[in-house]
Amino acid sequence: MKKGLIMEGGAMRGMYTAGVTDVFMENGITFDGAIGVSAGAIFGCNYKSNQPGRTIRYNKKYCNDRRYSSIKSLITTGNLYNVEFAYKELPTKLDPFDAETFSNSPMEFYVVATDIESGEAVYYKCDKGDSVDIDWMRASAAMPIFTKVVELDGYKLSDGGAADSIPINYLESLGYDRNVVILTQPKGFVKTPNKYMPLLRRLFRKYPNFINTLEHRHEIYNDTIRYIDEREKEGNTFVIRPSEPLNIGAREKDERELERVYQIGRKDALKIVGEVKSFLA
Repeated sequence: MKKGLIMEGGAMRGMYTAGVTDVFMENGITFDGAIGVSAGAIFGCNYKSNQPGRTIRYNKKYCNDRRYSSIKSLITTGNLYNVEFAYKELPTKLDPFDAETFSNSPMEFYVVATDIESGEAVYYKCDKGDSVDIDWMRASAAMPIFTKVVELDGYKLSDGGAADSIPINYLESLGYDRNVVILTQPKGFVKTPNKYMPLLRRLFRKYPNFINTLEHRHEIYNDTIRYIDEREKEGNTFVIRPSEPLNIGAREKDERELERVYQIGRKDALKIVGEVKSFLA
């Protein structure tokens, strides 16, 4: 039996995932492998480095720091989240990411990004926690419109959620047959077409495959949710969803709101931590 963890993205809804995973780490819950998408990648990596509390700590500390995220950064660099600060200075100096623990951990950690030329998902195994791994996590979280395309390893990459928002099928293809899925939308949520498609069609007019992926993202997402529901009924998948709508903005700058969503994740996780342990036993 291979035990896996799948972490959906959702920008600052990722504070919910951070609350859940912190409770898991604090209670000694381990997995053979994990995969994160977008926020699920850049926040979820702290599971492999065994750093509970890091995600909520640095986001609350720097959420109002213009070096971290600002319209000025978007205008001047093309990235809402400043690459030099958020992905270099912060993890190496200000709130260090424990690359040594990350690389020594036996847990496999994967991220997914979208190749804008083919429109297909690209999966990458992060095993060192070095600058290359961090670049792949950054690519996974490269939100169209708000982030420049990340050119890496011969690919032109954007948000992993475009092609595979909840990569349960990929993890299952690797032999993971006992999986926990952390979603960031409550039960009953149905994704609708992207309201920014007119702008996205103009911005990515040279990449018709990517436009096609974006146009059908909501359909793929809803199909995946139905598949996850089926797997949950079969008993080999444990699903954790917010017990209430999170109602938080993609670039939330109120640290009280970040803490609120984080605490919802903790509360929901504490209620089922025993069930998760039994499921994975």
